[in-house]
Amino acid sequence: MKRKNTRTSRVEPWLPAAWQAQSLLLAYPDEEFEQRLALAARVAATLPDPVARPLLRFTAHAERTAAVDRAAAYVATFDHRKRCCLYLTYYAHGDTRKRGIALLRLKQTYAAAGWRLGDEELPDHLAVVLEFAAADPAAGARLLTEHRAGLELLRLALNDDGSPWAHVLDSVSATLPPLAGDDREAVLRLAAEGPPEEQVGLDPYAAPVFLPDPVVGGPR
Repeated sequence: MKRKNTRTSRVEPWLPAAWQAQSLLLAYPDEEFEQRLALAARVAATLPDPVARPLLRFTAHAERTAAVDRAAAYVATFDHRKRCCLYLTYYAHGDTRKRGIALLRLKQTYAAAGWRLGDEELPDHLAVVLEFAAADPAAGARLLTEHRAGLELLRLALNDDGSPWAHVLDSVSATLPPLAGDDREAVLRLAAEGPPEEQVGLDPYAAPVFLPDPVVGGPR
């Protein structure tokens, strides 16, 4: 993702570093992942304990895991299980026309902040949203809060599966306000009903999201 004219915001001073570290760890573990892992571990050591502790648990696990096994686990977790989807608009809109509109609005939000996504990047991938939040904390915090219910459902699904990436979502959750009221109801509704299922109106964004074969080139 390219950056221009990053704006400042009145937020906790450590939040951008936390979101950037989380973004690095939620991207596909390619050949550069070892460097991202080391950087994220150094950043985590500077963060408040509720945010740092789960990140350090993930980095410790990832350091003990062979690169080929990390990549296979990432694909098995995120590309083959809709309940562990990293594309945030899916939770609210499923595969419907409304999701296409939500994706367009995300791209417009990035463009207004001076960002331009590469053609291979979908704007609602959690790693992309977190990277944006690190550079534009006010706008990024709003986006993360808007998708709070989906983030919580993803966190719960990863914890249920015993996935190491659950630690990263625990850390993301620790940067956001606690669930309350409508957010709790939205999580319960999503857990009970799942996202909408209408299969129309998604081009040009949705085609790469859930392919039958592994998708191994997510945001980096």
